[in-house]
Amino acid sequence: MPVLEFDYVVVGAGSAGAALAARLSEREDVTVALLEAGGNDTHPFIHVPSGVAAAIGTKAINWRFETVPQPGMAGRRIPVPRGKVVGGSGQINGMVYFRGHPTDFDEWADMGATGWSYREVLPYFTRTENNEDLPESVFHGKGGPINVKYVRNPNQLNYDYMDALASLQFPRRDDFNGVDSEGYGFRQGLIRDGFRESTARSMLHPAESRRNLTVLTQAQVARILFEGKRTMGVLLTDGREVGARREVILCAGAVQSPQILLASGVGPAAHLKEVGVELVHDLPGVGGNYHDHVACPVHMETDDFTSYGVSWKALPRGAWNVLQYLWNRTGPFAGNVFESVAFLKTDPSLSKPDVQFVFQPAKRLTTKIPLPIGHGYAISPVGLYPKSRGTLRLASADVREAPLIDPQLLSVEEDIEPLVRALKIARRAFAAPSFEKYRGVEVAPGPDVQSDEEIKAFIRSAGYTVHHPGGTCRIGVDKDAVVDPDLKVHGVEGLRVADAAVMPKMVGGNSNAACVMIGERAADKILGKPDLPPAVLPPESVARKS
Repeated sequence: MPVLEFDYVVVGAGSAGAALAARLSEREDVTVALLEAGGNDTHPFIHVPSGVAAAIGTKAINWRFETVPQPGMAGRRIPVPRGKVVGGSGQINGMVYFRGHPTDFDEWADMGATGWSYREVLPYFTRTENNEDLPESVFHGKGGPINVKYVRNPNQLNYDYMDALASLQFPRRDDFNGVDSEGYGFRQGLIRDGFRESTARSMLHPAESRRNLTVLTQAQVARILFEGKRTMGVLLTDGREVGARREVILCAGAVQSPQILLASGVGPAAHLKEVGVELVHDLPGVGGNYHDHVACPVHMETDDFTSYGVSWKALPRGAWNVLQYLWNRTGPFAGNVFESVAFLKTDPSLSKPDVQFVFQPAKRLTTKIPLPIGHGYAISPVGLYPKSRGTLRLASADVREAPLIDPQLLSVEEDIEPLVRALKIARRAFAAPSFEKYRGVEVAPGPDVQSDEEIKAFIRSAGYTVHHPGGTCRIGVDKDAVVDPDLKVHGVEGLRVADAAVMPKMVGGNSNAACVMIGERAADKILGKPDLPPAVLPPESVARKS
């Protein structure tokens, strides 16, 4: 008999898992355990919004996975950061609140995710939302647990960036989570009172006073325990067993949810035989359909110190900014750096944007240089709808060994074409009159990179992912689907997955908000609650109305 036993065992305290566990524990007649392989969210880099690059570069809170060598990325291993802390990857991401293009969810429904169309999932987005700046409407909520706001007093470079895109005849968008997402504008972030907002902070921690919720940290799951094909609980890597009287719900993310399934004997039979895992159920799709968004920057440097950065000229301003933050949690340190954005069509004939322009009013940050030394600005175009698909496989039966992540990035030639067009648009933007005063010098790709073939070579040698992996346990009813529309794993009992792994395809943009929505929806399904009524969309919405 397991030493610990609960009605529901949630594996992974990330954006989806923390929300799910908090919602399940609202029912006083059930007991809930939330298992997190990492530690508590006490690291200071987590909570200061501008510390995003420092947070993602901190080994203590990041699994620091990487891909196998990627032929489409010049043979490089590409970093795959994943949060190893209560709050998960929501503690090391860019705090962007973007749900995806409305039609993304309609496409999910068309791919077999019945009940997951935009009008059906929208109420779950708004239920969690407390929007400081936009009025309550069918698109936005007030009074929900998660705070959403525009960054206050954005850097002047954001206005110049938007003027440049206006000069190129792209449309303005004031609300990227409304009727459509196409255009440029300021974007909203997950920030409250000068601190990072996460489901751990806003939902889980307030729920921890409930006697029916137990949160276990440093609790890595080795495998799921089965009797036949019935889930009985989980075994931890330290040898403890945690029993589940009703269900186990995997919320370990697009990397570790399939890893745990595979290590537990649920997955492609041939692969499990190769690594010596006893088969419980042959489910070919586990770990397949892996995909992520690829990006590549156009990076300018300048002697002008309008941008965020560390320099002698900017030292007095920087000292004042530190005092602002320490005194009343305002100023640039209370923002997430990524203050404006654009979702653009690189080809006017497209039905929706195919790239996201991530604008940074600073020299491009890296995990090795968490503070921008000197000054500059950058646009990083992100390809939103890759066709390349890869796999996640076990390196061994031991989950403590990092899995083999092979997303096959840019293996489909069609995936690189939008990035080529986008880099050309970014260069045109930086050549616009609004940027002339900065006298910027292009350092990437650099003036020697001009032809399409040279740009492609640059993308393959300098590109990276923006850490939105998904699809590895996708919803559907076909032979390669892993979960049904109620998120139940095919072929076994008492087991669900509820995180980015279930997305049939990644949303066209940042994925955190969609992960929270999945956790919210899973809670209602698990507790047997009726679905929230579908949203009644206005005529101007680009999503399906019925």
